[in-house]
Amino acid sequence: MSAGWRTLLLRIGDRCPEYGGSADHKEHIETCYGVLSREYEHSRDAIFEFLLQCAEQLPHKIPFFGVLIGLMNLENEDFAKDIVDTTQDKLQDALHNENRDRIRILLRFLSGLMCSKVVVPNSIIETFETLLSSAATILDEETGNPSWQPRADFYVYCILASLPWGGPELFEQVPDEFERVLVGIQSYISIRRHFDDIAFSVFETDEGHSPNKKDFMEDLWERIQILSRSGWKVKSVPKPHLPFEAQLVAGKSHRLSPISCPPPNLSETSSEILKGQEKHEADLKYPQRLRRLHIFPTNQAENMQPVDRFVVEECILDVLLFFNGCRKECAFYLVSLPVSFRYEYLMAETIFSQLLLLPNPPFRPIYYTLVIIDLCKALPGAFPSVVVGAVHALFDRISNMDMECRTRLILWFAHHLSNFQFIWPWQEWSYVKDLPKWAPQRVFVQEVLEREVRLSYFEKIKQSIEDAAELEELLPPKAGPNFKFLSDESTENTDGHKLSKELVGMVRGKKNSRDIILWVEEHVIPTNGAEFALDVVSQTLLDIGSKSFTHLITVLERYGQIISKLCPNEEMQLLLMDEVSAYWKNSTQMTAIAIDRMMGYRLISNLAIVKWVFSPANVEQFHVSDRPWEILRNAVSKTYNRISDLRKEIQSLKKGLQVAKEVSAKAIKELEEAKSVLEIVEGQPAPAERPGRLRRLQAYADKAKKEEVTTEESLEAKGALLARALEESKELLKLLFKRFVDVLSERLPAVSADGEIPNLRAGYQNVNFAARDLETATMEIDNENGADKNSEPNGQNTKNDYNVGELEQWCLCTLGYLKSFSRQYATEIWSHIAMLDEEVFVGDIHPLIRKAAFSGLCRFTNEGSQL
Repeated sequence: MSAGWRTLLLRIGDRCPEYGGSADHKEHIETCYGVLSREYEHSRDAIFEFLLQCAEQLPHKIPFFGVLIGLMNLENEDFAKDIVDTTQDKLQDALHNENRDRIRILLRFLSGLMCSKVVVPNSIIETFETLLSSAATILDEETGNPSWQPRADFYVYCILASLPWGGPELFEQVPDEFERVLVGIQSYISIRRHFDDIAFSVFETDEGHSPNKKDFMEDLWERIQILSRSGWKVKSVPKPHLPFEAQLVAGKSHRLSPISCPPPNLSETSSEILKGQEKHEADLKYPQRLRRLHIFPTNQAENMQPVDRFVVEECILDVLLFFNGCRKECAFYLVSLPVSFRYEYLMAETIFSQLLLLPNPPFRPIYYTLVIIDLCKALPGAFPSVVVGAVHALFDRISNMDMECRTRLILWFAHHLSNFQFIWPWQEWSYVKDLPKWAPQRVFVQEVLEREVRLSYFEKIKQSIEDAAELEELLPPKAGPNFKFLSDESTENTDGHKLSKELVGMVRGKKNSRDIILWVEEHVIPTNGAEFALDVVSQTLLDIGSKSFTHLITVLERYGQIISKLCPNEEMQLLLMDEVSAYWKNSTQMTAIAIDRMMGYRLISNLAIVKWVFSPANVEQFHVSDRPWEILRNAVSKTYNRISDLRKEIQSLKKGLQVAKEVSAKAIKELEEAKSVLEIVEGQPAPAERPGRLRRLQAYADKAKKEEVTTEESLEAKGALLARALEESKELLKLLFKRFVDVLSERLPAVSADGEIPNLRAGYQNVNFAARDLETATMEIDNENGADKNSEPNGQNTKNDYNVGELEQWCLCTLGYLKSFSRQYATEIWSHIAMLDEEVFVGDIHPLIRKAAFSGLCRFTNEGSQL
């Protein structure tokens, strides 16, 4: 029976077998309350804990849990009071621990309890006013720190987010006090800084900052004002308390204890850099939860009130949050939200907004891939067509999409198709073959097909596009090695072929690395030179390891010393990467894996990889292939993953050292105590303990001390490795940004004599916008009424042409990746920003370069506006 009441709590509000397939909320509550009442005496504590857990992890069902607690309050006031007190304690802890999700959900839970007459409305008002007061204090220049506006915004957002759930009751029961709260929110909105999502927009445009565009807080406040003017009527929030109102009013309403917010982090500096770091830290701790992605036109998506859209978005995000490890349950709850209207289009937009959220999605992209797949299976008649529509809409706007988002969309789409037999109406996109090779739509299709080949095999993918045979030329070359010393009758007498064949024989003969190095030094280098030796050795070893990833790793592990000996400097490492690229010229995947593994075995440095990626041959590919960017992303990511791993290991060693010291001190103490116990033997003092026990204690103390010393030495070694890695990362950042600045400075159109900056998206037309607008320039986010008005397929009105020139497209792509790297590694960059300002961002840097790099950092100018 105990499992029964838990299941009923979990499934309340759902059309499910546990409730006989009924959708009557009143019947659900009566059934569940009846079972809880019978079990209360035996399972009071279990019910208490489980109810709180359900309220926190199924927040879209809070109204149902509130009514159940309200009914229990009629007979067990202490139970309801304990619920209220525990919730208040949890809210207080969450505020001081900065647990954003718990703060938001507990405020909603308290509003739900208030609707069921469990909490006094004035207590909710007092809680709101405490949060408002703290938010206003944070923005005060003297008593607060405006750099921490994200925290203040979050507090006010939590109030606004709870109003659709509790606002109608507050408006009815305490109208004057409620009005005071709304006036306070209006005052806060009027003094806060407007936030431009310049670095976090999925779509880029060149219109610049629009003074009429609302940020997330301003938009949410407008939605609440519309709700207020409509008499607080919300269709998306269930009201199961209404049928029980006559009963619930008889219960005692409980007061909340006052809460307190943590004091603002005061700033004692006027430094622009330190203020920027504070702002970045605040953004990391209090990120914006949702950036709306309006994929579908308003006449196609569901027609709902603005606040209903917000409520359903919140419910979808909550389900994604709490069921991130249970994809099947996640899909079940997503399709069964307790609302009375359809929301498939909104659900798709919300999930895609999370997949493409910048700088990082809340969960790994694979999670959203699986959720979308399960939703297609759960709603086979509706959701697949919605996903198809979303892909087409995003494809139409791909030319304006952020480069990081474009990469994520490519990876998602290829993976998604692999789960549906690679079926797609490719003939609808066959026109991209006639577009220039740099056109974003053509590159998108090309990269999707390349990723599909990785997930399957060449013939399968070729067959999948047989209805659009024109696209076959966008398929990657059929994967296979390009071994330059492949033996045949015409070439096997050359020195390279002979030496390669001899090396293969040595490997098959199980010769060790030392013997092969000796052979290279004595028989290859003296007559042919080091570069030729590297050519033969690298090509031959790559060919030996070409059968699979495992073969490659085995070869690098066994014979990596040979490559290391031949590549003592960056110049030779650059040649090595040229050899890898030449050998695997038909396989982007194997090129990336081989270089990544070589970096892992320290055969190639991250600095060498950056220099190789920015070599002339690769620079020419920046706008037509993801090949160089994938290699660069892997190198930078591996560098910072290594630092992260070292920090975790050091933290673990510090804890281990503390334990080892305590164990050693305890062992020494026990030994000394044993030695101090004396007895008189033949008139002389002697240890009272048996010699055997003393020897064991001595051995234990020695072992503990040795463990302490070993741990301390390991800690010192890891510390040295971390210092080295941090220095390497500093040099990496300097080189990376320097190369970006160099290649962009060579190719970007110059600023005109009258200060006009070239508009790269104007293509062949000479369209410019004023340099004076740069500081307020921003990349337009979709307005709330639909797609961004500046976005057009392929950069213009026609579908079968692309009017942006090759140089302009190269500049757009490279600037996009510059912004992406600065955004992705903003924390690391801020710690070295002074060095970068002195050594990289100096002199007459092109304003578009500065804008891309600084917008990725959300950096402020001296005047206080965001670049």
